[in-house]
Amino acid sequence: MRTLLAAALCLVTTATATGCGASVESTGGAETNAVTLTNCGRKVTYDKVPERVVTNDVGITELMFALGLEDRMAGFAMPDDKGDLSGVPWKDGYDKVKWISKDQLTKENVLDARADLVFAGWNYGFRDDGGFTPEALEKLGIPSYILTESCRNGRTKTSRGIMPPLEALYADLTNLGKLFGVEKRAAALIADFKKQIAAVRSEVPEKRPKVFLYDSGQGQPFTSGRYAAPEQIISEAGGLNVMHDVEDSWTTVGWESVVERDPDVIVICDYGDVSAEQKKKFLLSYAPLRNVSAVKHGRIFVLDYVDLVESPRNPSAVARLGAYLRTAESR
Repeated sequence: MRTLLAAALCLVTTATATGCGASVESTGGAETNAVTLTNCGRKVTYDKVPERVVTNDVGITELMFALGLEDRMAGFAMPDDKGDLSGVPWKDGYDKVKWISKDQLTKENVLDARADLVFAGWNYGFRDDGGFTPEALEKLGIPSYILTESCRNGRTKTSRGIMPPLEALYADLTNLGKLFGVEKRAAALIADFKKQIAAVRSEVPEKRPKVFLYDSGQGQPFTSGRYAAPEQIISEAGGLNVMHDVEDSWTTVGWESVVERDPDVIVICDYGDVSAEQKKKFLLSYAPLRNVSAVKHGRIFVLDYVDLVESPRNPSAVARLGAYLRTAESR
């Protein structure tokens, strides 16, 4: 993840973005009031406002920072392959909150942090393998909140996604606003995000290019189905996700389905040990893709990992991809 210009991401008003100089709303007398939220389709009651939250991964962590809640955090877990975080609008949050693991959360580091809430998601920290689940934390007396993008939908044991991705973002901001007593901040963020996205939507061309999201994988590509953030980042930017019919969030498909759907543009998710340039080189040299329009014309665009998971950077990603798609045919 390359450093993004703070100005590009500080389109939210100074009343809504802590990293741009805003102050946190007072939680008033709500510190001991129980709050009931709907999370992943079920009612969850929190007995008090959490004071030692731990988060897993960059998008989840930045949701807390965007709401000005770094003072409520005891730490975050995040691999160090998520890029340079020194220039982001929430640099102060990263400087202030402890980086407790460069892998992912465990029961041990959650207990060491004396966490009173774990904010993570399925495949964003929560996992059956190893037993780090909301149910396991509940047995330890630690409440949890599940990232809505990652909610399991019951179609298979592990398939995820219960609502359109941007609705998931807004649902989480609304819930967190209510839980921490910063409803006005959450509402202002949502309103500004919707305004940014509407501005892009107003410029969408009549002919929408077909777009494939490439995360990783050579034998089989890892991509976005209908319920991961890229679905609406692509559609609001003016494209059509060629894997829209896949009723899952992040998942594996076959190269034959990519070839059959013949995307006009490929978006690379940049993170990890394999660089975006290496991923691009693979795509351009992989023989089965030689006749795919995006490869023939070299229409490959790069977005960072945090742009493409549920995060406060999603509206900026819509704007940048939209600008690229509007000129894709001329490339």
